[in-house]
Amino acid sequence: MAHVPATPPTPAPTSAGVSPPGSSSSAGDQRPAPAPAGAASHPAGIRRQFVSFSFHKLSPEFRRLPRRQQGEALADLVQLVRQNDVRKMLLLSYSCVGTRPDVDWMFWKISFELEEIQRFSAALNRLPLAGWLTSPHCFLAQSKRSTYVDKIDPAHDNARLLIVPGKKKYLFVYPFVKTRDWYLLSRSTRQGIMDEHIAVGNKYPSVKLNTTYSFGIDDQEFVVAFETDKPDDFLDLVQELRETEGSRFTLRDTPIFTCVQTPIEELIGQLADVTPPA
Repeated sequence: MAHVPATPPTPAPTSAGVSPPGSSSSAGDQRPAPAPAGAASHPAGIRRQFVSFSFHKLSPEFRRLPRRQQGEALADLVQLVRQNDVRKMLLLSYSCVGTRPDVDWMFWKISFELEEIQRFSAALNRLPLAGWLTSPHCFLAQSKRSTYVDKIDPAHDNARLLIVPGKKKYLFVYPFVKTRDWYLLSRSTRQGIMDEHIAVGNKYPSVKLNTTYSFGIDDQEFVVAFETDKPDDFLDLVQELRETEGSRFTLRDTPIFTCVQTPIEELIGQLADVTPPA
């Protein structure tokens, strides 16, 4: 994939498959992750990453254009993605074609500088394609250490500070809001409820959870992104979590997006009848 490192690093695993407030976790590659873009002069744990999930939709009118015009417009999108500097921002593309009617694809953007996310979005707005493009959903968050202790393996807490995505085929994303009653519980009570939550999550090691925080910077409180190669495990995990005590404190956890990691060159072939650029 031209717009991300060939073998994206993955942080050491934490308690996998739990919903927020939570962690970044994985049961896969356990190599320690080098600091992503922009971290060289800022040791891990000092700076937080900005994380953006932007969803995009092409209008039907675009597909009524001459094929050559469609191909040129989509080629510009491919070129924009290829030109992304991974030292400043991680950028991954995901297809949502056939999974929801309101979105076609999603860009997952991660940077220590919010301005880098804005620069990419501004460049996208300047493309001729933008005249036929809408963004029905966009979620902004930051990485942060979890409020709750992973008693199964507390050493994993540090891995929660960096989001290093991209090793799994499927990604499930949704905004998350808890009830105000949750925050009025004592810290020890909340920790006890999360202990059950984390225990359920650890039954599904194939699911890696990335929880990011949106308090004050977007409408939701959290954005959760589950990476996996086994969608059936994710489905079973979510169903089982409905039976936990923590579920009663969920105020909102929709819309839910099913995304398939897809190189941008392949993605444009799903969007229109065009030949991807070489």
